[in-house]
Formats: sequence, C-alpha cells, structure tokens
Amino acid sequence: MYRAIGYLALTLCLASPAAATDAPPAKHYTIEQLMGGDSFGGASLSPDNRKLLTTSNRTGIANLYVVPVDGGPIRQLTDSTKETVSSIGYFPHDERILYSSDQGGNELAHIYVREVDGQVRDVTPGTKHVARFVEWAKDGKSFFVQTNERDPRYFDLYEIAADGYAKTLLFQNDKAYQIRAVSPDRRYVAMSRIHDNANKRTYVYDRTAKALSEVTAGTTPVSSEPQTFAASGATLYYTTDNGGEFAGLARIDFATGTRATVFAPKWDVASASLSDDGRTLVVSVNEDARSRPYLFDATTLKPIAFTDPAPGATVGVQLANNAPFAVVSTANGAIPGDVSILDLKTGRKRLLLSAQPPGVAPADLVAGTVVRFKSYDGVSVPGILYVPKGAKPGDRRPAVIHVHGGPGDESRIGYRPLVQYLVNGGYVVFEINNRGSGGSGRSFYHMDDHRHGDADLDDVVAAKKMLAETGFVDPAKVAIQGQSYGGYMTLAGLTFRPDAFAAGVDLYGVANWPRLLRNTPAWWEDLRQLLFTEVGDPDKDDAYLRKISPVFHAERIKRPLLVLQGANDPRVLPVESQDIVAKAKANGVPVDYVEFADEGHGFRKKANQIVAYRTIRDFLDKYVRGGPAPRAEGSAVAGDLPLGP
Repeated sequence: MYRAIGYLALTLCLASPAAATDAPPAKHYTIEQLMGGDSFGGASLSPDNRKLLTTSNRTGIANLYVVPVDGGPIRQLTDSTKETVSSIGYFPHDERILYSSDQGGNELAHIYVREVDGQVRDVTPGTKHVARFVEWAKDGKSFFVQTNERDPRYFDLYEIAADGYAKTLLFQNDKAYQIRAVSPDRRYVAMSRIHDNANKRTYVYDRTAKALSEVTAGTTPVSSEPQTFAASGATLYYTTDNGGEFAGLARIDFATGTRATVFAPKWDVASASLSDDGRTLVVSVNEDARSRPYLFDATTLKPIAFTDPAPGATVGVQLANNAPFAVVSTANGAIPGDVSILDLKTGRKRLLLSAQPPGVAPADLVAGTVVRFKSYDGVSVPGILYVPKGAKPGDRRPAVIHVHGGPGDESRIGYRPLVQYLVNGGYVVFEINNRGSGGSGRSFYHMDDHRHGDADLDDVVAAKKMLAETGFVDPAKVAIQGQSYGGYMTLAGLTFRPDAFAAGVDLYGVANWPRLLRNTPAWWEDLRQLLFTEVGDPDKDDAYLRKISPVFHAERIKRPLLVLQGANDPRVLPVESQDIVAKAKANGVPVDYVEFADEGHGFRKKANQIVAYRTIRDFLDKYVRGGPAPRAEGSAVAGDLPLGP
C-alpha cells in the first residue's frame, strides 16, 4: 500500500500539473472574485421530486434555498443575517423543512422546523445543550434526535412526532454512545462508542428486551460505525475494518444472527444509506482522498451498473424518491461544487446549480493532484499538490505546506478558495496527509500516536525536499500552515523545528495541550478517550504534554507568525492563541494576530473568510515571497477591511 516513490516516479505523478505549465499563466483574481460563487450543501428533494432544498452562503451567511429540479431561479427561504443555517431536509410527506443552527459558532446547535408558511419553531428548546439530528423514521411519521440536555456529557435519544412535535425519550445514554440509526419498528437503536483511539465499536440496544449487545465483539482493535437499518426487518448495515487496514461494509440480521460482508474495497467505506424506497444501497468510498459513490441492490446486494459521474472529483449522490434520477454534487480544485441532475437510465447529466464564481475562468483554477513521497524514514506519505498555471521548472517559487485538522482527519479533493487564492498568486501548495491522517489505513493512522509535534512534523519537514525536487519550489521559501490540529503543527514547526520553515500561519491551533485536554467541552465526552489515548492524558502525562506544547517553549520561535482565532471557539480557547502570540512577540519576532468576534472553531461567514484569506496572503507575500505578487486590477489590501478586535 505504501509505495516508496523516488524522484522519477514523483515526476510521473506530476505529469498532469506539470503539463499544464505549458499553458499561459492564469489571470490574477481577487479573493472576492474567487469567493464570488456559491457553496451548496444539505441537498434534499421535496416529496414530489419537483424541488431541491439546499444550503447556500451566497449572501455571505449560510441560508436555506430552493430551486425547481426542472430548472429555474433559486429562491431564498430563510434570511438569517447573523447565524449560519444548515439544511437537514424536507419532511417526508410535505414541504416543511428541518434545519440546524447555533449561535456565533458556539456549537450549541438546535433543530428547527420551518413551517410551510415560513414560521420557525425550535423543536429542541433550551439554553445550554446541543441537539443533533439522527434520522427520519422509516414511516416518515417522526424523526430522531440526540441531545445532552439531561447530562452535558451524554446524548440521549428522543423521537419527535411529525404531527405536533411531541418528544419521547427512547434511550437514556450513560456511556457516551453516539446514536446513529433506529430500526423501522423502533425496537433497535444502533450506536457507536469510542473506547480509545484504536477502538471504535458498534453496539445495538434492544428496547424490547432492554438489553445492550456489542456487534463488534472480541479483543482485536477495531474501527466500526453503524450506518443504517434495512427498510424492513432487523438488519443493520455497519462499517468495520475487522482489525485490518481499511473499513468495509457489513450487515447483521438480529433475528438470525447471520453476518455478511457487503463490500470490501481497498479503501475505506465512508458511509452507506438506503434510497427512500429501500431498494438501493448507496455506498460512498474514500478512494484516494476523494469520495466515490457505488450503488447496490438492497435485496440481492449485487452491484448496480453506475458510471463514476466525475472521475478525479469528490462526488456525492442522492437518489430521487421513487424516480430514475439522482442529485449529484461534484467538486475538485477547479470545480467549486456544482449540483447536477443525473438521469440513471441514460447516464446524462444536467447542470442544475453552478457554484462557479462569476468572471473566473475554470481554466485558471487548479484541480490538484494526489502524490506520494518518501519521508525521512522511508514511509510513503500522500498529499494533494497544486502547481500554479504557467509554472516552469527552475522558477523557485514560494510554497505553502498545509496541514489539516484532526489529528486524524485528511485533506480531500475539493474546492478551497484559500488554496486557489494562494496558487493563483503564484504559490505552490501541498496539502499533506502526514502520518496519523485518515484514509491511508490503520497502520498509517497510528504512526503518530504519542509522537505529535515530532514524527508527524518531520513528514512536513521532509515534504520540503519533495517540493524542491519538483523543480518549481525554492526550499528557503516554504511556509507551514494549518487549522486546529494543523494549527498546532504550525506552532510546533516554528517552535521545535525553528529553522525549517520561512513562516507559519496558525488558524485556531492548539498551543497548550494540558489546557485543551482538561477543558474540552462537555459534549466532547465521546472524544475524550480518543484524545487521551492518542495525544496524552493530562493527569498521567502532564510532563509529556507540556514537552510537546509550543506555548511552554515559545522562546525558540524566530520566524514570522500569523495567528487567526474565533472569539467563541469552545475547543481552542482564545487565551491559547493570545498566550502564544504574546510569547512569540517577546522574542522580537514579527507576529500578527486576528480575532473574529462572531466566529467559533472555524470561520463560516464569508466576510470573515475573505478578511482571513487576504490577511494570510499578504502575510506570506511579505515574509515568504519577499514582496507582493501581481494582483488583479482593483484588488484590495488587507488594511481595507477591519481585521477584528
């Protein structure tokens, strides 16, 4: 699986982006232009298949919109000017809508109903709890939610009636289970539980027998997750790696106890769901950093012929309600996330919603290429490489190595305006999936356990050599950048490898592990054991955690640092960023700090994203490139917009 790729093989991997360098350089765009398109999510078809509900941020704040499936103007349904709104979907039998929203990024999300007349009702009222949608009942007469209103640590399961919204407790949770599915007759509740970072197991609670059983019994470490129950009977589909490298899809019949493997590709099965009529099983596979759908007959489990709608792109599929078409979303670096209607009989695809920014030529955007390189100890490390249009070997361009969040997340194929803004400005960007990332197998995932800021960080350092060998990059002009865990890696890079990078960009990254692990939000109870066993237990491993925390060694920082932070972040508290900024400034190092008053762990409002991304580019131009890059005519500078308090 983990091929060691030398220079010759790397050159072959780069054939696609390198070939594009024969084309003229791309036109220069402002960040406003690159973010001028739509982002669509939470697609849901109306019961009659005539309308598509979606979430879009076209106003700058995510709201609900509806568009006719046959084509026509998109219409805004909600008009929030402060809080982001995320679509859950239409009611199964009418055009009421469920959606989720929190307050200023505080993660205390509630579930709301938008009535047909536009009135809104919070069906999970309260002030200090989180509500999460689970799924609709198979008969459409109710839906299931989990909330931590009884105990902040645990999420109980409730059924809410579609008629009148009466709420009934179905399962009281006392072990930090995460509830994923309910059987059609409401007898069985399927859930997962994180025991440690090597064990995520699937359980089923029998409400009739009042008994809990483990689906993934045994002592072998396993990663497993319930997906959905069959449309009838008591058959559960679930993912499991069975202690191997990748998670496949399996099923179990509780009436007979029989099990069967449904699908076992050489990548992770990420999710599985049933069509509304229960006839088709839709399986999404994380195939080399992109989502690819597969279809199966739910009765026979035989594959249904289905051509990949967009090879090389991340693809999402939602089947229509008893009709031969599907809603398909596609995204890569050059496709921002278009939504199309796919005729399942003919294979023809019709664009319904274009996410393309107006005035931005798709040929000027860069799709990105998955490459692998040999790291410092011979381990093959993957990532997504973006090379600017018009780049030529010998250019010695500046570069940015971006580290994802997590720790165990993964950079995936998709459209990210910041990446395109940097690439359009002449930067080579490498989104590294260093050891410890998901998507590359269980062994790779565990290679950074209790070695954060060291084994994983040295993959990032080793990536500099790979970038230099492309012929496009000046190794003296490579910055490290990341958000959350990736922000930690940025701070660790500047602290523990102080000569490796030209500068660092930290977006709400962890600076103080003991503080973060002791003060995780109450609703993180299910993740606490994962973090304690992967990173460290603050009571048992305090000395080690202080050793790997940049804030306690900030005197080593000597390269420029930019830190961006949300004031309402419940995970990485603003004080963490403020501490590291103050200590780095004490070294006489150039340090910029931007705090957004109305954001949490991640920046969701378009105006704030524009400010953040422009600030990042200006910082890199100043401290990495050594001067500003050519800009689009009329392009603003960071000082034109307020950078927060």
